[in-house]
Amino acid sequence: MTYIDSLTSWLTARKVTDMVLGAAVMGTVGTLIGLIMGRGALPVAVTLGVVLGVVVGIFGGRRFFVSILVGAVGGGTLAWVLAGLEAVSFGAGAGAAMGGFLGVQITMLLDMRAQRKRQAASVDPPG
Repeated sequence: MTYIDSLTSWLTARKVTDMVLGAAVMGTVGTLIGLIMGRGALPVAVTLGVVLGVVVGIFGGRRFFVSILVGAVGGGTLAWVLAGLEAVSFGAGAGAAMGGFLGVQITMLLDMRAQRKRQAASVDPPG
């Protein structure tokens, strides 16, 4: 096995998709946070968002990213309807944070449910 083969053996199409999705979603959240903090913090926030998104994407956080995306869009839309166009970035940032939190909780509950089903299937075989 060559050096290049060992580097790319873990890099599947799904993992690359998760990394790109993570960079896009977390980069967008970083942009929103940077806009709220001020123009000087914008490059730092965007860079941190992209790096964190790629790292979480490596570990397969697709459901997490989707929950952040849904939260950002929902929060931005709600802020736009309730407070006007100038509040969209605040609403999207808050919605992304809440979406991420809820995504982690939902993922944890789904994993616990799947584990319970596996345990029940191994204890009580059908038949």
